[in-house]
Amino acid sequence: MTSLNAARFTVAYWCVLIAALLPLACTWLAKWPGIGQRRSQGGFDNHDPRGWLARQQGWQGRANAAQANSFEALPFFIGAVVIAHQLAAPQAILDILAILFITLRVIYIAMYVADLPLVRSIIWSLALLVNIGILFSGWR
Repeated sequence: MTSLNAARFTVAYWCVLIAALLPLACTWLAKWPGIGQRRSQGGFDNHDPRGWLARQQGWQGRANAAQANSFEALPFFIGAVVIAHQLAAPQAILDILAILFITLRVIYIAMYVADLPLVRSIIWSLALLVNIGILFSGWR
């Protein structure tokens, strides 16, 4: 039997896992049309996956760029969630903000792939503000 004070895997921690998987989803999206095609016909090249992704154009190239940005956003989000937990932030607030961050990041990826740069930048800014909110949610 566990005590009420035992550490538990919170919704915010689940959101960290989801955030860590978002870049992989972007990669899959970028690679998907090239999977199953021969390299000689422009299909995905697993011998040089980064080079192949770097040569993609259009929405596939934007999905690859969204992958890079998702990796860039990850350390701050992880740090903010851990710090908020250490500072005993109100769990409900922390969980709501973490879900909001993930939701905004998913919308950001969709806007990136859809080539809507202004909306994408607004969503990126909102996600950054939410992440700052997570960081300070435990501040007293």
